Amino acid sequence: GLGASISHAGCCLTVTEKAPGWFAVEVSNETLSKTTLGVWKAGDGVNLERAARLGDEMGGHVVSGHVDGLGRIVSITPEGGSHRVEVEAPAPLHRYIAAKGSITVDGVSLTVNAVEGQIFSLNIIPHTWEVTTLGRLKVGDQVNLEIDMLARYLARWQETA
Repeated sequence: GLGASISHAGCCLTVTEKAPGWFAVEVSNETLSKTTLGVWKAGDGVNLERAARLGDEMGGHVVSGHVDGLGRIVSITPEGGSHRVEVEAPAPLHRYIAAKGSITVDGVSLTVNAVEGQIFSLNIIPHTWEVTTLGRLKVGDQVNLEIDMLARYLARWQETA
């Protein structure tokens, strides 16, 4: 309904209008400049997800819908039925990314396989590759990144301790 929070490729936006089959949101210039939303075109696919409710099953990690930065796809390699995707994280974020930790890429909660410098790798299973926009990624594409909330708070605690 009106006022609902909907994740758009990992960016939480509020529904301002709706009718059967569609809804509208307002996007600030700040959001357009700090996310991939500013380069979307009519017909582009987008991962949408409603906000979780207390008591809902948690199938991934806690995601706030606050994009921390833009990553860049470095490589995509088919491996069996899965795809290994390497992403370059911006310098301020790479310190929060750890192997076997969680990260959100375009609104999809994923597990980090490995980290080397500013590049982290993901293994995208066939189901996720097919039912999300991740299967449409190309080398050089930018993606919205949200680091794991726990990693953010642990780093902040360590800085202030």
